[in-house]
Amino acid sequence: MGKIDHVELLFGVTLNMRINPEVFKGEGEIGVKRLADMIRTFVDSKIFHVQINVVSSETLRAAQKEPDKFRDIMVKMVGYSAFFVNLPKGLQDGIIARTEHKL
Repeated sequence: MGKIDHVELLFGVTLNMRINPEVFKGEGEIGVKRLADMIRTFVDSKIFHVQINVVSSETLRAAQKEPDKFRDIMVKMVGYSAFFVNLPKGLQDGIIARTEHKL
């Protein structure tokens, strides 16, 4: 993504990421620093449109089984946000199937 000239394609390229919440856990402010460092790297690489979902596959599968307990989970998709449990199952499965990044 960083090799693409995003200046020429502004509003035309989106980097969608799903990151396991464990990445941002840690003592003190280490989790916040990790998130800030990641975003700073995107900016330094001229990647201007990033959508980040911080939720595990396990949580999303649990939400499929018991949607009433997980009504507040929002996911970013194609430029908009939606409540995960309100999406059709096929779309939910697609979100779960996406790569979940860890450090």
